[in-house]
Amino acid sequence: MQLPDDPLSPRGVAQAERLARRLAGEGVTHIVSSDFARAVATARHLRAVTGAPLALEPLLRERSFGDLRGRPYAELNVDMFAPDYAPPNGETWEAFHARVDQAWARVQDLAAGIDGHLAVVTHGLVCRSLAARHLALPDGEVVPLRWENTSLTIVECPSPWRVRLLNCVAHLDDLDEARLTDSGAV
Repeated sequence: MQLPDDPLSPRGVAQAERLARRLAGEGVTHIVSSDFARAVATARHLRAVTGAPLALEPLLRERSFGDLRGRPYAELNVDMFAPDYAPPNGETWEAFHARVDQAWARVQDLAAGIDGHLAVVTHGLVCRSLAARHLALPDGEVVPLRWENTSLTIVECPSPWRVRLLNCVAHLDDLDEARLTDSGAV
């Protein structure tokens, strides 16, 4: 279980750079991000290519798993994603969803007050909560159980907030091959 201040891995940095390049010409004029280190690092890559101001929003943090943070998954003897599981000194699902609801209200306010597009950098469970409870998915789409690192979801506003693109990682195609070529290995 990652800690809030864990940095991006080298692979994570490459993924963040790819995402930033994908969004470089898309009219992003503002960025709001979770204040956890990995999200901030990703948002800074986006800021570097767009020049958009970056605001940190603690409401966009990943669910707190309390005492489980920092422990290897292999050592956990519980299903931390079970609907009735409350991690010791962490957030219940109810508390997490209530916080995500507050984050969603904040994002809507930010989006309504800007010209251009708002980029939101957050975490998988936050995305899952939003998609399941606040967004209209395209016909035939279901809420993904797993959100890929640096995946892109495009939401059209105003209400009803419709998802145009869901959990897309096309910008990461051939990333492993590109890293091998860049390092000189083939």
